[in-house]
Amino acid sequence: MIDVLKGDEIISKVGGRFRLCALIQRRLQELTNGSRPLVDREGRTDLEIVVEEILQDKITLAHVDDVDEHSGADN
Repeated sequence: MIDVLKGDEIISKVGGRFRLCALIQRRLQELTNGSRPLVDREGRTDLEIVVEEILQDKITLAHVDDVDEHSGADN
């Protein structure tokens, strides 16, 4: 699972390591606060869910920024 985070595919999907870390952190926070996963859980951890959502192009930093904007959260 951690190997996926080191791979070029996921890093290039989001535009770099920093953006990947920011996206993972924000999405993990959403899941912790009760957001529903966009992929089947199938016994996976929240981190595994976030990685799968990224790989399936279900979330981007723009998606997370939109959620923050609509919820009134500070960036």
